[in-house]
Amino acid sequence: MLPVQAHVPKGGVNSSQRRLYVILEQACLESYRVTSGPKGKGDGVKYALLNCDDHQGILAKMNRDIADARPDITHQCLLTLLDSPLNKAGKLQVFIHTTKGVLIEINPSVRIPRTFKRFSGLMVQLLHKLSIRGVNGPEKLLKVIKNPVTDHLPVNTIKLTLSGDAKTVRLSEYLRTLPETHSIAIFVGAMARGKDDFADHVADHKISISNYPLSASVACGKFCCALEDLWDVL
Repeated sequence: MLPVQAHVPKGGVNSSQRRLYVILEQACLESYRVTSGPKGKGDGVKYALLNCDDHQGILAKMNRDIADARPDITHQCLLTLLDSPLNKAGKLQVFIHTTKGVLIEINPSVRIPRTFKRFSGLMVQLLHKLSIRGVNGPEKLLKVIKNPVTDHLPVNTIKLTLSGDAKTVRLSEYLRTLPETHSIAIFVGAMARGKDDFADHVADHKISISNYPLSASVACGKFCCALEDLWDVL
């Protein structure tokens, strides 16, 4: 089992306060069975997280685009989000929704592995065991939960999604126009390319936050920074 180092958010978590909910949509997290030993040897079978760097031959045989195997995007987003002061203040909750329809809840106190190799091992373990507990206690730091994600959001939540085709807003100003009684959920596409219609059926508003194309990680960072200013998180 890969160790998961946990930290406690400095401000604690208060379920009654406004929070940012980030849903990483269309995340490429797929476990693939590979054989490392001699053919026919059962002890040579293992699983790996399908990715475009290590499995180009496998993807070609499956007639799949290498863009379908970019778990590094999810890794980058998680590092940006969970390292943020917003998360350490107890004002952030992250979910992952994979291309295979698996919904994962991320405990705000989890410390995601810094390296992609260790992250891959952790995700394979999660996809097979459905949960990962902390090394220092029984608390589940990562767990697969039931769809849809909207069942896990507070009733008073404004749901946003990003699109380059939507009206561009200055995020710091736009967030101030939202009701102070509501939390905010943002659906971010964690894929290399593809349509941005994954949250059209649930989103209240569709916005653009830059005149330039942004990576998913940068988009997550902009939301964290804007809300840290708005909610006075230093």
